[in-house]
Amino acid sequence: MTDTTTSLVHLDDLAEPRFSPEIEQIRQLMAAMAPDCDLDAEALHAKATAETDLDDFGPDDYRERLDVYLAALHEIPDLHGPGIVNMHAQLLQWLKNRLLLTDLLKRHPEIEDIELAPPVVIAGLPRTGTTHLHNLLAAAGTFRTLPYWESVEPFPLPTEVGVEPDPRRTRMDAAVEFMNAVMPHFRLMHEMTTDHVHEEIQLLANAFSSMLFETLAHVPRWRDYYLAHDQTPAYEYLALQLKALQFLRGGRRWLLKSPQHLEQLPVLDRVFPGVVVVCTHRDPVPVVLSMVAMITYSARMHRSPVPVNEIAASWVDRLDAMLAALVRDRDLISPERSVDIRFDDFMADELGVAERVYDLADESVTPEARAAMTDYLAGHRRGRLGQVATSAELFGLDMRDLTSRFTSYTQRFLQ
Repeated sequence: MTDTTTSLVHLDDLAEPRFSPEIEQIRQLMAAMAPDCDLDAEALHAKATAETDLDDFGPDDYRERLDVYLAALHEIPDLHGPGIVNMHAQLLQWLKNRLLLTDLLKRHPEIEDIELAPPVVIAGLPRTGTTHLHNLLAAAGTFRTLPYWESVEPFPLPTEVGVEPDPRRTRMDAAVEFMNAVMPHFRLMHEMTTDHVHEEIQLLANAFSSMLFETLAHVPRWRDYYLAHDQTPAYEYLALQLKALQFLRGGRRWLLKSPQHLEQLPVLDRVFPGVVVVCTHRDPVPVVLSMVAMITYSARMHRSPVPVNEIAASWVDRLDAMLAALVRDRDLISPERSVDIRFDDFMADELGVAERVYDLADESVTPEARAAMTDYLAGHRRGRLGQVATSAELFGLDMRDLTSRFTSYTQRFLQ
């Protein structure tokens, strides 16, 4: 595919975010709401119960994780009013999702007996082709995937079951519109629409154990806690949710994707027997710079000023550890169930790579599936939205250090 970049955007307000007058008015209204949006476990539980008329949150192992995350949020300097409202809303939704799932399981215990087919899992850092491959494969319709709206609100409120248009989609339309207004350049780094195929990292958040938490805010306390704990329970809760989603909206075999899986291959293999794993690879230096750009740019959603250099240095360490885990664990998934895809190879033959994944998963590429993927490629040319400029200097990083940090990964997968 030809690179058709239309523009190069320079982020000159990372540390001191600027907003349009219209968005600033909305932010002021949100700040006025902040005193009523407690980042407190008991208050959040009570509000979730009031909004669903349910009170069973399922197994309570999540409560310690929630407490650790809340403590980490309270440690963030310069957490502003709109950020408090945003965090409160997300935490509340995750609790409501737990209530709704527990209620659904009580009414339909047969959900737990559903057998999941071994999922196909794409594991790779952002900008290594994961999102493009995810959407390309999803376009074919062979696999069950998770649209953005369903990832955030997977289970309908009892009062909204059967309502059309689905209120969850309507709410997501509004959320996406707001996100694009507050962060107009974010879609250049990671396009998200209401129906865009999304990561199950949102479902893992319902277990309150997800790498998503680290991307939403700079929370060293949470990161250290997360890394010190086995993620098997969270992935088991993910599997339960996938069963429930199949029950609600059908599907035969899941196609999953998240960077988090790079360091969780043993857990994936344990929870999803027979899992098929597709690892994507690219020169880690520009990949890391791109991810740091996303993280520091989106930090404006919850704090100002943004400590760009501190966040960047932390994420270099984090991604270094993640890729080291991949190097350590990669051979746990046998060649019969896994493949490594280099970004340049994918760009040179996108349909060919898609067919390799189908072969690995023992799935057939029907003429209809091939046509759907071809149509997707025609409408999603690389760089069509523009591109964000990055550099080591922008984040206070040293290029020589970056290059040397990822030597073991580069030697294993890119030479």
